Amino acid sequence: MNRSDEGSKMSRVSQAEARENRKRVVESASRLFREKGVRDVSVADVMQSVGMTQGGFYKQFASKAALVDEATAEAFSDMLRHLAALDGGHGGHDAAWSSLIDSYLSPEARDNPGNGCPAAGFAGDFARDPEWRDTYAAGIRDMAGWIAPEDTGLAALSTLVGALLLARATAGSPLSEEILRAARKAAARLTE
Repeated sequence: MNRSDEGSKMSRVSQAEARENRKRVVESASRLFREKGVRDVSVADVMQSVGMTQGGFYKQFASKAALVDEATAEAFSDMLRHLAALDGGHGGHDAAWSSLIDSYLSPEARDNPGNGCPAAGFAGDFARDPEWRDTYAAGIRDMAGWIAPEDTGLAALSTLVGALLLARATAGSPLSEEILRAARKAAARLTE
């Protein structure tokens, strides 16, 4: 092997590592943003969570805003892959929708926002800051479209997200469980 071949191989490895590092940063940022809020998570927090330096961030991203946009888009892409898998794993859309209702409106989903739905996880931040609304709106439209066509899908998704946010805000009280239970019933009726 000559020197140019060695250099080429090293370059490919470092590019692969760079792609993997970027992926880890985006995944961690998405989780942290949903868990703590965009404003309460710094670039340093994100980079520390993946064991990298802040200087490494600026080699990969132009700004925190660019990371937020990419993390949002990736979170919605992950959610849509999950929804497609539900369709494939439950033998039909009605059974997949029922499964989503049960998992989405569960104490586990309520108590783990970092790993949860981006529609609920980013709602508060994007209501206050319009910078990423286009990416968020596209994700909402896609999720609602999976649930059901047009207004029915939007109403059903609104029920899920609203109930999850209220259940999180009242966690630890009996009302939180009541909200989850009532919303499961209401969501199931919306697509009948």
